[in-house]
Amino acid sequence: MASKKKNRKKPIKRARKLIKKLRADRRKEQNQPKRKKKKRSVRHTRAIQTDRTKRQLVAPPDEKVSARLGELIKPSQDEAQSWLAQFGLRWRKLNPSVMVALVISLIWRQIGAGGREAARLLQLAGLLWVPTMVISQQAISQRRRTFPAAIFFQLLISRLTVFEQRSQARQRRLPPALAWAQQRYQTIVAADGSTLDALLRKVGLLREPEKHPLAGKIMTVLNVCTLLPQAIWFEPDAKASDQRFWPQLLASIPTGALLLLDGGFTNFKQFIQLSNPARQITFIIPAKSNLVFVVQQVFAKSPQIHDYLVWIGSGDDRQLLRLVKLYYHGQWYTYLTNELNPDQLPAPYVAALYGHRWRIEDAFKIIKRLFGLAYFWTGSQNGVELQRWATWLVYLVVLDLRDAVAQALNQPLLAISMEMVYRGLYHFGQAYANGQADDPVAFLGLHAKLLGLVKSCLPSQSHWFDLTSLPDP
Repeated sequence: MASKKKNRKKPIKRARKLIKKLRADRRKEQNQPKRKKKKRSVRHTRAIQTDRTKRQLVAPPDEKVSARLGELIKPSQDEAQSWLAQFGLRWRKLNPSVMVALVISLIWRQIGAGGREAARLLQLAGLLWVPTMVISQQAISQRRRTFPAAIFFQLLISRLTVFEQRSQARQRRLPPALAWAQQRYQTIVAADGSTLDALLRKVGLLREPEKHPLAGKIMTVLNVCTLLPQAIWFEPDAKASDQRFWPQLLASIPTGALLLLDGGFTNFKQFIQLSNPARQITFIIPAKSNLVFVVQQVFAKSPQIHDYLVWIGSGDDRQLLRLVKLYYHGQWYTYLTNELNPDQLPAPYVAALYGHRWRIEDAFKIIKRLFGLAYFWTGSQNGVELQRWATWLVYLVVLDLRDAVAQALNQPLLAISMEMVYRGLYHFGQAYANGQADDPVAFLGLHAKLLGLVKSCLPSQSHWFDLTSLPDP
């Protein structure tokens, strides 16, 4: 009996020893300093992607908004026929005109990847200029994967000219710095790249990688006065540097332009090409701390402004540029420009104009967060490009409406919130259905305060250099 009791106690002792060991190991882990998470070079909006899969559909656009969309981006019969011949497509139910209406509706109404929902809407109500028709979910999903994305890109490029003409026909106020620069430069543009978000690993080859692959990178040249994109390029490699886009950038910038660049474009060889007298392109770029400056001449030196003529680079890349340093809110801001004459481009204007480079960051934020380019429908390359060019088309339509509202309110374009204009169309649809409104621009202008269309001036944005007190060079 005594031996049986001893044998029963052995498993209990082993269990107690194991529990003690586990507790000791846990104490060691808790006492060890926690490793800091490595900061990611690309911030993914996974929460946004999850949210969009559960969001309710946006109400369908009313007749006036649908007519506006059809007027601005609906493909003509000649365009559809030329696409069929160019890409070797045959005429079918989901022809180019139907596909444009379908994809634009997916973005406008925030339907996302719902092929089933798109088929349901097509059968019950139709989409934009397309009447009701019976199309299966499988046909829509397959067509989105195989329909040439180049068609949407050609449509985008052709419509840019239309939107530029509409923008030039309008009269609106500009910020003082832009109004001053517009009289001296052919155009004022900002160039920057943006890494697209991660793809969902649901189907095909994307199931194999351990991590969500990124969708690629886009480079955009934006007119900071009209907020219209002048050129857009796509690079499948999400880790591509901004330097890779220099050849396309040099070819797209018109002569006599003012170019606002991010620090990632610092390249002495390309600076020499920009400063070519035949091109007459003036650029402003933030100066990196690792650059070596050799002072050639001092234009101005005060507690707030330092203005120098400096040499940068070495050998064949050596170049004479202008270094401008400005003290603002306890911090020095440093810029480089190839405009060597301070009378042609005063130091305060250098800082004020470079501040408008942020307009391109606002454009990226709008197309990603407001119009859903942070959530991709598919993992195929063609599907990503299809969604990207269609999203820019929607951006152009809402921007045109925002511009019309700014003119109606006699406000600068930057003072009108693009997000609130887009969301205000829901209220116009309700008023139109009740017979209380007929024109979206007039309705939005009348209820601008209620809808929050005019941005509030933030304290951090209300103070900068007083350009009105500066002498006109």
